[in-house]
Amino acid sequence: MFFEAKDFTAAARILRGLVDEDPQPVAPRLLLARAYYHSAQLGRAEAELRTVLERDPVEEYARLMLGRTLERQGRDGEAAGQLRIAAALGADGA
Repeated sequence: MFFEAKDFTAAARILRGLVDEDPQPVAPRLLLARAYYHSAQLGRAEAELRTVLERDPVEEYARLMLGRTLERQGRDGEAAGQLRIAAALGADGA
C-alpha cells in the first residue's frame, strides 16, 4: 500500500519495525532496502543490502539493487562489480 502510494518513508518506518522484530528473513529486509533506496536513504539501503548478501550471496535482486545504490552514490567502480555479478546470476535489468 505504501509502495503503491510512493510513500517510501512510511514504508521504511513500518518495515524497520518488522526487521527489528525478526531480523532473519531476507524478504522484509529487501523491501526495507527498496524503501530506503526510493526515499534516497542510500547509506541505509546499502547497509540492508549488504546484510542480505551476507546471508544469501546469490540473491540476484539484492546484487542488482546494491549496484544501483552504489551508482546513485557516485561509486561507479564498486557498482560495476555488483552489476556484473547480478547479470551473471540472471537478474533482469543488470
